Amino acid sequence: MTNLPDVTETELAVLEELWRAEGPSTIRGISDRLYPNGGSAHYATVQKLLERLEAKGFVRRDDSAMAHRFTPAVAREELIGRRLRAVADKLCGGSMTPLITSLVESRALTKRELGELRELIDRLDAKANPPTSRKPRRK
Repeated sequence: MTNLPDVTETELAVLEELWRAEGPSTIRGISDRLYPNGGSAHYATVQKLLERLEAKGFVRRDDSAMAHRFTPAVAREELIGRRLRAVADKLCGGSMTPLITSLVESRALTKRELGELRELIDRLDAKANPPTSRKPRRK
């Protein structure tokens, strides 16, 4: 993962719209979704936010058409992971265990969530401890 700077809450709102979109989005499209009754000031705000996100490496611009189109350059999961690692570094001395434990114990998990966690743990355990292939000894 690259060393991207963090995003502000307003930049995150624009990224959320890009992640939700089914394909590239124009400034007008994003502005209309974020500010349904907005005017030129809201359009200019979204334009500035997209410029910042592009400069930070979070979005890509396609300027081949009159209306530039934007797509996310970073997946939601990557940003979540980055932010959680930063919290772990800051509050837990870099250890993810206290952070994960706190998140899991802070509210009751559904059966589905518990199942997903079990599958994740099993997958990670299998990756960390691959079965050894031993050839039978000949007598």
